Amino acid sequence: MTGSAEVAVVGGGIVGLSTAYALSQQGVAVHLYEAGLPGHGQSAGESRIFRHAHDDPRLVAFARESRGVWAEWAERFGVELVSSDGVVAIGDSALARLRVLDRVGGVAAHAIDSAELADRMPLLAGYSGPAVFDETGGAIRTRAAIKALTDQLGDAVVTGEVISIDPHSSTAVEVRSVTGCAEYSKVVVCAGRETARLARSVGLSLPIRLAAHVRLTFAVKAAAPTRVACLQDGSGDFGEVGVYAAPLPGNSRYAVGLSETVGVRDDGTFIDPAAVRSLDQRARKYVARALPGLDPEPREFVHCWVTDLPWSEDGLAVWESGPTLFVAGHNLFKQAPSLGRALARAATGDGLAPELTP
Repeated sequence: MTGSAEVAVVGGGIVGLSTAYALSQQGVAVHLYEAGLPGHGQSAGESRIFRHAHDDPRLVAFARESRGVWAEWAERFGVELVSSDGVVAIGDSALARLRVLDRVGGVAAHAIDSAELADRMPLLAGYSGPAVFDETGGAIRTRAAIKALTDQLGDAVVTGEVISIDPHSSTAVEVRSVTGCAEYSKVVVCAGRETARLARSVGLSLPIRLAAHVRLTFAVKAAAPTRVACLQDGSGDFGEVGVYAAPLPGNSRYAVGLSETVGVRDDGTFIDPAAVRSLDQRARKYVARALPGLDPEPREFVHCWVTDLPWSEDGLAVWESGPTLFVAGHNLFKQAPSLGRALARAATGDGLAPELTP
């Protein structure tokens, strides 16, 4: 660990990195604790979807703000962070979310016909139902984002699992890791599945349901398409409701996953181990039916933890306990830039934004 710091951030996924970077941009001395390599826990993989569409208008507004920060970072770091090919969503749920987007405003999204859908998403089998295109959505270049933020933080990244958080007073919190012990005026915990454990150490019981997720990567059969949008399929026309897919850099591979997750006990064991294999098999069958442009035999797998909140599949909340903030939620990668700035403001005395309270 290099020098002293005012704020500690626990967890080196995209939310922790965004928060630590926002603090550093404010001129705050920060340490970021990560047990392993940054971005290799719940933030693992090469691609995620940036989408504006949500059922909750507050999350739409938050995503709209985050998209602006993604663009700002791309220019500052000199690297593409969100692809320019947009997101297509199919099914009645897409039209319902389009109505929310229209109500919030400021997002370029519109209904499209089957011809435009085929042009935007050439890997998809024939489909003539409801479809929506989010123009400034796209595939988040996750590894580029993780690397850029990690590089910016430099020696502020501390390798070591945090084993305890102990508030000594309203202005001092002791953080013990496997490699040391230090005191901070504020601590922000965004440690994925470990967040609930660390919250219990200060008397908070967070309503997190721990689950596991499976995401498979498939190769494009022919030449990589020049452009290909991300996909959200809520139609059920191809045998599944709740599928998402995103191209990897170069468009020669496509990551596909079901929104469904597998329940996990508090100790990390699966409630039904066979369910993981079932999600894998269902994703393969979906690809064979819906995405004939892909080789149905997966090339890569990503298995990661999910921290669900009970009120929404896109649930997000921040709990405060004295000088410590605890962040939990699901599908947070797209929201990380704005969430990091909001957490940095809260950690430096500006208060927590109302939309982030549980």
